[in-house]
Amino acid sequence: MINNHDNTHKMRLLLPESIWLEPEHFDSAKNASEQVIGELKQWKTYLNALASLGFTKWLKEHLPEQIIKQNNQIIDNFTHIQLGEFKFCLIVTEHLLDELVNIPEDNIIKPEATAHLYVVVEVLEEQAELVLRGILRYDQLVSYRDRMNLQPTTGGYQLPLGEFDPEPNHILFYCRFLDANAIPLPVLTTVNNEDNLIQFLPKTKTKLSQWLRGIFLDEWQSIAALINPDINLALNIRNNADSIKRGKIINLEMQLGNYPVVMLVNIKEEAEEKLRVLIQLHPSGETKFLQPNLKLTLLSKAGKSLCEVISRSQDSYIQLNPFHGEVGKQFTIEVSLDNISIKENFEL
Repeated sequence: MINNHDNTHKMRLLLPESIWLEPEHFDSAKNASEQVIGELKQWKTYLNALASLGFTKWLKEHLPEQIIKQNNQIIDNFTHIQLGEFKFCLIVTEHLLDELVNIPEDNIIKPEATAHLYVVVEVLEEQAELVLRGILRYDQLVSYRDRMNLQPTTGGYQLPLGEFDPEPNHILFYCRFLDANAIPLPVLTTVNNEDNLIQFLPKTKTKLSQWLRGIFLDEWQSIAALINPDINLALNIRNNADSIKRGKIINLEMQLGNYPVVMLVNIKEEAEEKLRVLIQLHPSGETKFLQPNLKLTLLSKAGKSLCEVISRSQDSYIQLNPFHGEVGKQFTIEVSLDNISIKENFEL
């Protein structure tokens, strides 16, 4: 697993990847900019087109065996590119002020505008050059936003450049050796027209048996990294030294206005290749209590509700009844409030 944060400042001393622009790139970008109205929009379209053309050239040179697609209809023209199953969102800039990267809010919360990898591209027009300043995975982006409780400004979310991986060859690593589904993206579906229920469905399953071998996806972090240790959590699992505990930020957004909670999963290996599972929901950060009427539900593989608990006023946490299962068994945990529902898929 690639660690994007170790020795970040030392890694910044590496020479960034440069991409030279060709005369035909400038001609195509100019033609594209002339299709929009307004000087500011024309300049933005021009820069985005240059970044897209140059980055596409770089991908073709390094990954000639893979098919490149482009969707110019999403959010901002030319900033979304797809290589095989991987979706890229280009964050295009002329210069980075104070080493801050601005990512539009829509590119994080709207399923049709999200991407597996976010690439910061600096356009040096006079030098006819692009510079790849860094990449960031979607799951790491959302994890940082929730962990730091970032709030969007007028232009979007501002992240320090130091959170981005400065090694462009990792793009090639991801595209060659990683399944795109390992970086879950939100999928917006309307499940019931009457209730207009909105669900964000991850495409992958968390395989809990891998935790026994010390293998964790980046979004599953230690409990200490997610919850204030000064808050009395009243965890029944604390005295279980043989168990493995991990937590993940679950962000209920949209109408709720960025409401993160923490899902804690505790597993313990038992006889006959079975696992014992305990799942809890906690407030994040300094918050002491969950919002009332927050629902935590255990669903079977077929979607049948097996167990459910609802938070009351001043509940510091809620939990499902512990359950056991054999390795390979699949289930889903749903967190819902009002008309927002988020599902996490698991396999023992």
